[in-house]
Amino acid sequence: MHNYELVVIIHPDLDEEAINQSLDKIKDWITKAGGSIENVDNWGKRHLSYEIQKQNEGVYFLFTASMPTAAVAELERNLTILEPVMRHLIVAK
Repeated sequence: MHNYELVVIIHPDLDEEAINQSLDKIKDWITKAGGSIENVDNWGKRHLSYEIQKQNEGVYFLFTASMPTAAVAELERNLTILEPVMRHLIVAK
């Protein structure tokens, strides 16, 4: 198991229930792959450096997790498909 940090930018126009559903999906993908989540930090709504999907703001979340290396590619694929996620970045600690 390796430690990773995952930053996710979620569409700012969503209500809190839709955001929580997206976060639950991400948590579920990590745990089903055999990983564990140590922490989830809500950084709140922030101004973006450049426009993404015609939006100037996004809601940022930082996940600190450990998971098998093989699970990272599958998580990347799922995050790309998940519509509320505007951008994501996975970095090994």
